[in-house]
Amino acid sequence: MTLALHTPARPEGTLAPSAAGLRATARILARLDEGGTSRSSAVESAAGITRLPVLDGDGPFALRRVGGHGRQARVCMVGAMSAPLGGDRLGLDATVEAGGALHLTAAAATVALPGRTGEPAHYDVRLTVGDGARLDWLPEPLISAAGSDLRMTTTVELAPTARLVLREEQVLGRSGEETGALRSRLTVRRAGRTLLDQETTYGPGVPGWDGSAVLGGHRAVGQLLVVTPDFDERPADVRLLGAAAGERPAADGGQGVLAPLAGPAALATAVAPDALRLRRLLDEAVRSAAAG
Repeated sequence: MTLALHTPARPEGTLAPSAAGLRATARILARLDEGGTSRSSAVESAAGITRLPVLDGDGPFALRRVGGHGRQARVCMVGAMSAPLGGDRLGLDATVEAGGALHLTAAAATVALPGRTGEPAHYDVRLTVGDGARLDWLPEPLISAAGSDLRMTTTVELAPTARLVLREEQVLGRSGEETGALRSRLTVRRAGRTLLDQETTYGPGVPGWDGSAVLGGHRAVGQLLVVTPDFDERPADVRLLGAAAGERPAADGGQGVLAPLAGPAALATAVAPDALRLRRLLDEAVRSAAAG
């Protein structure tokens, strides 16, 4: 695992053919309408409805509205083709305006695959959450297949009273195969100040990534970030998860830790033998954060 500072590359426009790979960007805008009426693109609540005036996906991105809860609109990403492949440049822009609420997930895992050119793939996610708004960004795992090379960035801009639940899960290699090369950077800013900025790299050519100080032989790694003004008055407690808490052998279920960040936020980081046991650890972290 390495740390570095650089400016993430941005996708270049929407769907366009290229000798080097596919270029596509999906865009979502969630907006609170306090005086609106229920429509197919909105979710009712006593405080208003969250509309989706922009829901635009092409190429590998098929965006589907699903049943919402309260004022929270829900969108599911459905993969329309195999992606990202080597040479692809993909992007997702999601904005939740002030007071709105959006739950964004995916129907299946994203699998990074090798391309024909040997060039790396790029996948850039940009999330913006306004004052009093909430975003739950809960995609399915990213699988780094053997021979692939993916550079992924997730950049989040939060207003001072915004709320965020962000889950990131990575599986290094499909069953019985080695991992591809994966570089992933997560940057979160709140009120213009950096809350979290980290980069992880795994796979061929990265020294020590599979050693005992990093993954210790595990093949699933993930984190869950919770940002809420509630932590201003009562920060999250440090809690060990899974085997780290002595609940089960490390080889059985993996281990992790939940710790507070200045911000106010809490970050859970976990490693596990597979995606299922990793999800259990991160779900445990969500319950621990909610319990305070």
